[in-house]
Parts: sequence; structure tokens; C-alpha cells
Amino acid sequence: MAILHALALLLAFQLIGEAATFALALPVPGPVLGMTLLLAAVALRRDLLARLKPTSGTLLTHLSLLFVPAGVGVMVHGARLAAEGLAIVVAIVVSTVLALAATALTIRALLRDDRGSR
Repeated sequence: MAILHALALLLAFQLIGEAATFALALPVPGPVLGMTLLLAAVALRRDLLARLKPTSGTLLTHLSLLFVPAGVGVMVHGARLAAEGLAIVVAIVVSTVLALAATALTIRALLRDDRGSR
């Protein structure tokens, strides 16, 4: 019964995220907002983590099954991907390089601050 309660809680947070994103016209995917709200809830109530851990661990062991819909989407939109493939690859490469650069600069600044405070 604990697994059903934990699964219902996870789905409830996803639903809340979806509803909030739709109602407020936010430019954030609903599941991402729901996960952020779940993180806040776990930070406020530590007992939630213990209740969710077994179920989330089980879901993570079967994570590969959750990629099946994405694979089907690639197959369905193959022509579109072929037409816009170069733009997608460029966007992925540029965003990855920018993310790595931003991370490196942030770490560098934090390390410089840490050395100065000693």
C-alpha cells in the first residue's frame, strides 16, 4: 500500500505542476515545475523522502521504459528531424558549450572567493 501512496504523491505533484503551468501560462514544462515543488516539499518535510525513496528507486530501475515514447516520437517525426536536423545539432552543440563555459566560470569565481576568505 505504501507504494501506491508514494506513486499517487509523485503523480499529484506532476499534476499540480501541469495545472499551474497551464493556468499561469508559464514557459516551463509541467513535470519540471512539479518536480521543483516536490523538492520544496521534501526540503520542508524530511519524512516525505523516506516515504518516496523505495518507489522512486523502483521507477529508476525501469527508467529505460520511459524513453519508449520519445523513441516513437523520433520515428513519427523523422522527416521533420531530417529537415531541421542541422539546426537542432547546432543548437545542442552551442548550448552545451555555453553551459560548460558558464559552469567553468562559476566554479572559477567560487574558488577565487574561497581562497580570498581564508
